[in-house]
Amino acid sequence: MRLMLDGNVLVLNRVFQAIQITSIRRAFTLLYKGHVRAVDAEYRTYDFENWMDIPVQPSDHYVVTPSRNILVPHVVQLLAFDRMPRQEVKFSRGNIYLRDQNRCQYCGRKFASSELSLDHVVPISRGGKSTWENVVCACLPCNVRKGNKLLSEASIQLIRQPLRPRWHPLHRLQGRNFPDIWKNFLDEAYWNVELK
Repeated sequence: MRLMLDGNVLVLNRVFQAIQITSIRRAFTLLYKGHVRAVDAEYRTYDFENWMDIPVQPSDHYVVTPSRNILVPHVVQLLAFDRMPRQEVKFSRGNIYLRDQNRCQYCGRKFASSELSLDHVVPISRGGKSTWENVVCACLPCNVRKGNKLLSEASIQLIRQPLRPRWHPLHRLQGRNFPDIWKNFLDEAYWNVELK
């Protein structure tokens, strides 16, 4: 299966922890320059020369070059980076929409981002802060209905308590398909289960 160079590749640190997602084009550049090694489904790692020697199967994702077809690495490991993955999600409008899945947190209906606004559960004028725990997605009718009131005053309830999300390399790909090999590196239980 031929593939364009704008897909996604999971990037691991030296100890095989997922730290980010990059483009196929960037992953190939890093692999060619020797900054990363490609990782296969059996956790074997390959430099660029060895990776190019892997035969491409008809069902594989690959890129076509003038001299050969090259398998697309779905996972790469940085050779000189061993820091831990970032643990905090940036507090932004887009990430709030993502956390709330574009769903009004008062009526529960799903909307396009352009039809949603952000609402402070406890209004700023009443001492509320702009934090993950106090800002939610709201459709315009619900936001107008709530206005500058507390939930109890507006006789309205949250469908889900707003929380600070934990960062994960896949948070921006939520709801999209990704290669099965990524699951091995993204499953928290894989990294946190005590080994015996």
